[in-house]
Amino acid sequence: MGTRVAGKVALITGAARGIGRSNAVRLAEEGADIIALDICRGTADFYQGATDDDLAETGREVEALGRRVVARRTDVRDFDALKAAVDEGVAELGRLDIVSAAAGMGATPYPSHELPEKLWQDMIDVNLTGVWHTTKAAIPHIIDGGRGGSIVIISSVAGFRAFATVGQYVTAKHGLVGLMRSLALELGPHSIRVNTVHPCQVDTDLIQNEPTYRVFRPDLAAPSKDDFREASKKTLVLPIPWIEPIDVSNAVLFLTSDEARYITGATIAVDAGQSVK
Repeated sequence: MGTRVAGKVALITGAARGIGRSNAVRLAEEGADIIALDICRGTADFYQGATDDDLAETGREVEALGRRVVARRTDVRDFDALKAAVDEGVAELGRLDIVSAAAGMGATPYPSHELPEKLWQDMIDVNLTGVWHTTKAAIPHIIDGGRGGSIVIISSVAGFRAFATVGQYVTAKHGLVGLMRSLALELGPHSIRVNTVHPCQVDTDLIQNEPTYRVFRPDLAAPSKDDFREASKKTLVLPIPWIEPIDVSNAVLFLTSDEARYITGATIAVDAGQSVK
């Protein structure tokens, strides 16, 4: 157990599994209490969504570290419900200092001019508007605390550069950078720092599915995980096929700790060199 965020309370969206769970547990390891939110059902039709049991497991892992947790099933697209969950968590845990906006969905590949309207709107609603909703619900609590704070938005390498056939995902992830930079300017006078983290492929359900495999191997009718592994590796500078959730969480921990006290408005790549290749 460490003390890098000791005594603080962190709001984590997408907390039931993957990067969100990893962020919750990593911050708890360093002393934070956690408000853990997740929709606990799928937002895309090509991979299994998280469940209530997944969110409960996140809560158990946080509590096993001796930290308090408020876990709630919440859809980031529904601002009123999200705000109620955040308000309830702050009332129970007493404060709010950190936000890790990690809730998101993956993309079904389509040429942009053939993309169904619903898939475009779902992506924007979850991956962009949902993050804005999260910050909108959280920021008043951090300001009221008068202690400053840190907001870390999980974007993607797709927030830096384009990828063919996932224009809806690229658009949402680019939009997060604009949101982050505007928030950094607005919240700086309150000593609230705002940054984005940009992972490459992370070994979670968000990438380990057939539509993602087809993004990387469009030449194959039914690409396998091994096909994806080799194609993914070629996109990175370091000799690996993907990174792990903990690699993202370590960056989130750094940005929310006092070690990053003067870092705001920054785009932090955790991408094995993908953004420079």
